Amino acid sequence: MNRALSQVDPEIARAMEQELDRQQNCLVMIPSENYASKAVLQAQGCIMTNKYAEGYPGARWYNGCEQVDTAENLAIERAKELFGADHVNVQPHTGSQANMAAYYALLQPGDRVLSLPLDHGGHLTHGQNSNFSGRYYRFTHYGVDRETEVIDLDVVRRLAHREKPKLISVGYSAYPRAIDFAEWRKIADEVDAYLMADVAHIVGLIAAKEHPDPVPYCDIITSTTHKTLRGPRGAFIMCRREYADAVDRACFPGVQAGPLMHVIAAKAVAFKEAMTDSFRAYQHQIVLNAKALAKALMERGFRLVSGGTDTHLMLVDLRPLNMFGATAADLLEEAGILVNKNSIPFDHVSSALASGIRPGSPAVTTRGMKEPEMEQIAEMMSRVLHDPESESVRKEVLQEVRELCARFPIYEDLTEGHCG
Repeated sequence: MNRALSQVDPEIARAMEQELDRQQNCLVMIPSENYASKAVLQAQGCIMTNKYAEGYPGARWYNGCEQVDTAENLAIERAKELFGADHVNVQPHTGSQANMAAYYALLQPGDRVLSLPLDHGGHLTHGQNSNFSGRYYRFTHYGVDRETEVIDLDVVRRLAHREKPKLISVGYSAYPRAIDFAEWRKIADEVDAYLMADVAHIVGLIAAKEHPDPVPYCDIITSTTHKTLRGPRGAFIMCRREYADAVDRACFPGVQAGPLMHVIAAKAVAFKEAMTDSFRAYQHQIVLNAKALAKALMERGFRLVSGGTDTHLMLVDLRPLNMFGATAADLLEEAGILVNKNSIPFDHVSSALASGIRPGSPAVTTRGMKEPEMEQIAEMMSRVLHDPESESVRKEVLQEVRELCARFPIYEDLTEGHCG
């Protein structure tokens, strides 16, 4: 039982070692990825992995839940304190399941929902036809304005009055501008709709007051814990007090059974870390870095959707370079820079190819990088993408990336890619 992983399963141990090396020696610019603290990693790999705990603290279907009750209660209370929420459920495994539970709590199959579509910056669970959301609910989509590439609330208001949705969804995966939740609340009230915010990407910014707060205005709020919040891979739901029972029943027994108690313990750690002054300073730097990166890219001739960013991410339109996002992401990866391909509004190619990429600043900011490093990263990205045929340029940039990463190391005390 106490043999090292390398003895029990050398193939997995080797994969972990190589993944640790990859994370240490490349620039993670994917805005939905981050580096969890060692404390979070330790909690997620803890003894609570072994415990089944269907139900909720004090009302479990299994015996022996005293300590996991402690962990879940700590996660709940810390999240409530951090965000000022009436009620929190920390059991959802993923952001998609949190959204599924939110719909389950407030809607009936066939109810109408108003949301932003995937190709304008929304998420699969915001009504994509191939997703459960598009299959079980009737979605009407608002979009961004073709000229400004931001959401026009006057257009949303007219659409809401025409469609009379039961729920309006706000909060996105690839929209670089701040959200005025107070104005969305007014529209929801005008048509007697629930207002739901999916803040998976911006939740850390919200916790640090670097983005407008949805809690006073939204009936239900879903989020992941592993993006800007820098916790374990998982999710949680916040809601008004009057929806607490419905949300809890939606999570269990509605869409999930046994909660992942080791992950919930790690969520509690992440919420505690997010209460610190250092975390708030980190979130502030995320925004500064994103703005610096956006400015530096535009100075090098790149067109950014909506002309910049208010948050942690940006969308780069590659059509002026006659390049697909998939191609750009592969070229940058070869040079040690990780981004993801991403559709842009009014894209004319498939999402498998995409016309854009979506760089972000959370992970490199965790490493301690600031505005000068964003300038350097933009310069390296520009060299690679403006000379896509040059393998030698990619090799040169890869070496520069490794040198930059060495100046801002991560997980120096890990050797096998795990905290066991």
